[in-house]
Amino acid sequence: MANLTKASQELFRRTPDECFSSFEALHAHCREERESSTDVWQPPQLLLPKVSDLTVSLSLESGTEARLNDWSFSQLCRMAGVNRDTINRLSPDTASIALRETLPQSEKPIQLLTANDTIRSVHGVAYTRLWNADLLDVVQDYAGDFQPPQKGFNGATGLYCGEQDLFCFLIDPLGWVEIGGQEFAPGFFVWNSEVGRRSLGVQAFWFQRICANHIVWDATEVVEFSRKHTANVRDGLDEIRRIIEALVESRDARRDGFSRVMTKAMQESLGNDADEVLKVLTKHEIPRHLAKGALEIVPKTGNGFTIFAMVDALTRMTQSSRYAGERLDADARVSSLLTLAV
Repeated sequence: MANLTKASQELFRRTPDECFSSFEALHAHCREERESSTDVWQPPQLLLPKVSDLTVSLSLESGTEARLNDWSFSQLCRMAGVNRDTINRLSPDTASIALRETLPQSEKPIQLLTANDTIRSVHGVAYTRLWNADLLDVVQDYAGDFQPPQKGFNGATGLYCGEQDLFCFLIDPLGWVEIGGQEFAPGFFVWNSEVGRRSLGVQAFWFQRICANHIVWDATEVVEFSRKHTANVRDGLDEIRRIIEALVESRDARRDGFSRVMTKAMQESLGNDADEVLKVLTKHEIPRHLAKGALEIVPKTGNGFTIFAMVDALTRMTQSSRYAGERLDADARVSSLLTLAV
C-alpha cells in the first residue's frame, strides 16, 4: 500500500489566512474571488511598469493603475526575462526602465487577472483559466457528503486557498469497511490554480489511516489525474467528475460487497510460484517490470501469492511512475485484478 503525502506538504506550507474551517466556507470564498475578478487583455507595450515604494504597478487601458502582488510580480519578471531579485536591488526609476525595456514587444496581448486595484496574475495568450469555484462545484455535486479529515496538529483542516492556488482534502467518514481486521475508507484530493501556479488535478484513493501530519497511510487503488491550463483544461473537469463519481459509486457498492471481495482477495492465490503469477499478470496486461518488482516485495503465504498482496504491491510500484498518464493506465490494470475475487 502507498503512503500519500500531498496533504501533509500542504499542511506545512500554508499560512493561517489560507486555511478554511469548512468546505462551505472555502467554496463561498472561491465564488467571491470569481465574481470580483476580471480579465483584462492589453498589448505589452501599454503596460508601462512603474516602481515606487517597494510596489510595482501597471497602467491599464482604462487609464487606471493596478499594483502587482508577489505572485504577479514574479510572473512579470519571468515574462521580461529579468530576475526578480535583480529588479528588487535597483532604484525605483531604474527598475521601471528595466521592466519596460525587457517586456516583449509583440502584437500578442497580455492577459491580466485583476481584482479591484490588484493584478492577481500575468499571462500570455496560451494560458486558459479555470476558476477554483468551478472545480468545487463539481466536488459539491458529486461528493457532497464527503468531509474534511480530522484537524492536523496545527489545527489545519486540509482546506486551503491562497493568493496562488487551492487544495482540498476530503474523506467519507461513514465509508469505513472492515476486511480481515483492517479498515478502509474513501477519500480524495483536488487542486487548482487560477493564476498559473499549478495544474488542475485530483487523486482518489481508499485509505486506512490519517495522522496529525495529514499523511494518508496505507492507501490502495490510488488514481491520479492532472491537466495543464491550456485550451482544453475544462475537459479536465469531466475527467475529475468521472473519477470522483467512480469513487462514490465504488463506495456505495462496497458498503455491502467490498468486505466480501477483499476478504476473498486476501485468501485466494494468483499462484504458488513467481512464474505462475507472472503468467497471470501478463494476461491482465500488467507491465513485466512492475510485476517483477512487486514479486520481490510481496509476502508469500500458505496460499501462495494472494490477489490482495499483489494488488497492494503493484499499487506501491505504480506510484514511482514519472508520467501521470502511465500511472493512471497502470492503476486501472492493477485494479482489474480484484475482479478475480468477485
